[in-house]
Amino acid sequence: SYTLVAFLNSSESKFTPLVALELVSDTKEEAITWLLQRIRDKQRNGGAELLVEQLRPGLGVQEKQNPNLFLIGASLQRLLSGAEDLGLFKEFNDGSMRGFTCTNKQNFKDFQGDGDGFLSVAECQYIIKHELDTLRAKDESHVPGHTQAKLYPGKSIIRRLLSKGIMVQMFPLHQKEELKRLTFSWYKKVKLSLQPLGKIQCNYEGQALYFGFLEYFTFALIPMALIGVPYYLFDWDDYDKYVIFAVFNLIWCTVILELWKRFSATLAYRWGTLSRKKAFEEPRPGFHGVLGFNPVTGREEPLYPNAKRQLRVYCVSLPFVLLCLYGSLYVMMIYFQMEGWALSLHDEDPTFWTGVLLFIPSIIYAVVIEVLNLIYRYAAEFLTEWENHRLESSYQNHLILKVLVFNFFNCFASLFYIAFVMQDMVLLRQSLATLLITSQILNQFMEAFLPYWLQRRRNKKMMRRVTKMRTQEDKELPIEEQVRLEADMSTYLGTFDDYLELFLLFGYVSLFSCVYPLAAVLVLLNNITEVYSDAFKMCRVFKRPFSDPASNIGVWQLAFEAMSVIAVVTNCALIGMSPQVKAYFPESDMQLILWTVAIEHGLLAVKFILTFLIPDVPKPIQIQLAKLEFESLEALKKKVNTWGMFSVI
Repeated sequence: SYTLVAFLNSSESKFTPLVALELVSDTKEEAITWLLQRIRDKQRNGGAELLVEQLRPGLGVQEKQNPNLFLIGASLQRLLSGAEDLGLFKEFNDGSMRGFTCTNKQNFKDFQGDGDGFLSVAECQYIIKHELDTLRAKDESHVPGHTQAKLYPGKSIIRRLLSKGIMVQMFPLHQKEELKRLTFSWYKKVKLSLQPLGKIQCNYEGQALYFGFLEYFTFALIPMALIGVPYYLFDWDDYDKYVIFAVFNLIWCTVILELWKRFSATLAYRWGTLSRKKAFEEPRPGFHGVLGFNPVTGREEPLYPNAKRQLRVYCVSLPFVLLCLYGSLYVMMIYFQMEGWALSLHDEDPTFWTGVLLFIPSIIYAVVIEVLNLIYRYAAEFLTEWENHRLESSYQNHLILKVLVFNFFNCFASLFYIAFVMQDMVLLRQSLATLLITSQILNQFMEAFLPYWLQRRRNKKMMRRVTKMRTQEDKELPIEEQVRLEADMSTYLGTFDDYLELFLLFGYVSLFSCVYPLAAVLVLLNNITEVYSDAFKMCRVFKRPFSDPASNIGVWQLAFEAMSVIAVVTNCALIGMSPQVKAYFPESDMQLILWTVAIEHGLLAVKFILTFLIPDVPKPIQIQLAKLEFESLEALKKKVNTWGMFSVI
């Protein structure tokens, strides 16, 4: 990272660079001039009214170096007006969270002087991104110098440049001092304390809720781990005792998800995202279709028949997913054949090596599961892109559904088969332990070590050149090199994979931990290392992502709740299969099944009653939101009355 203060104090600097924009190296000069002019133009003329300058050549200029890198910033007044346009919520003097307005700015808690430091860096970068995204074409028919890049009045220029391959990327810049403070308090010192969520939110606003959920889930695992260890140590061979553990499991997975909603609402309110209204969603850059008029906005844009999209979903995507599930089932049966072969070898000649061989099929199967998940993920992304969804939210929902269904089946099908078809609790315990440990090791390698190693290789040549040309006095990396370093970093693809990993870990704990009580302990240890590895990759491996403020974890909340419902059914079935319960029904299996189903339905009813009894939003926050709504309505009434008086006059 570079020193922002040094850059600001240099004689040639004009503004604080917050965002970098890169165009392809062969972009026409007239296109660059036109784009920069649109970015600098006043808002009343249809511009973004931002500050922009070209990045100077780096040390030891090379022919391969792309000259079309631009730094973008904004004046303080422009950022404040942008915060008002976006409806950012900030803390008021009375402690409540209110939408920021420039006319009322002195009444906000942290607003001092001219407002320097009032907005976090993440908020400033989010404002700049919003202003650039809403930069719209006027009467231009195409991008100057690029006749193939057609423009339509009212459509986003930046999205068009991206979809036509003229713009390579746009990313927010790290700031050295803030990053130093964050890394020190986040992952550089090992500590048994909470994450600095406030600092994380200031730097990574869109990802802060994920880290809040990771922390919450980690602490929620402690009761399960504390109960699981004694069960593992003292009652391992007494399966009857696991009935109590299974009952606790049922209560645990319901209560923690309900309490998370409350904790999530508290965080979102504190960060000003709980009441923030979502902006009107524009079409995705990759969306295509026949040119027509949007009936909502009246703007000219590509239109694609919904019936055609549904045909692609149900006639191509759905059969493909079912085919992949069949393939996963086929691989599972091969695993069971390998397991039987290893077991027969051990029975014939029980030695240390044949004992080790018993674990080999599970390890191979765990690796194959991860490989299949990875291959399927690419296929799911391709299919969802081909379905041609208009909105990003629709694209994400369809992608998440495809990936969740396959990952759930791929990871848990073998465990369900062992538990309820083979009814082999020893094999279930062994398979669960092997799958859990192997998947955790592979995930840590793929998520943190591999990207870091690739990034180091990518940057080694540049760092060597910079080190050679740096003088003894110049300890800091020049801004030109720093921006180019960040431009070459891997792009952070969002929290999708992180939530997916937590979803699968939650499944391992909630579904079968009564059979393998150490599951919660292993997941707890994994989550502790996950906090540090995720923090490291956010600060050192990936480009800084733009904020994407969220009031909750969205569709993932539904996914976790669906898993908890499946956990109720699974644990009730495991309880019904225990010898202790079977002893109460020595003559009739049908009675046992009926009682198990009745108890399972009763527990599901209790679960849904708890969902209604525990409010999603704490009472104090409900009161604050109600007050804000009341004041807004009163202000609107006064405004309407004032307009009425003027119209009469």
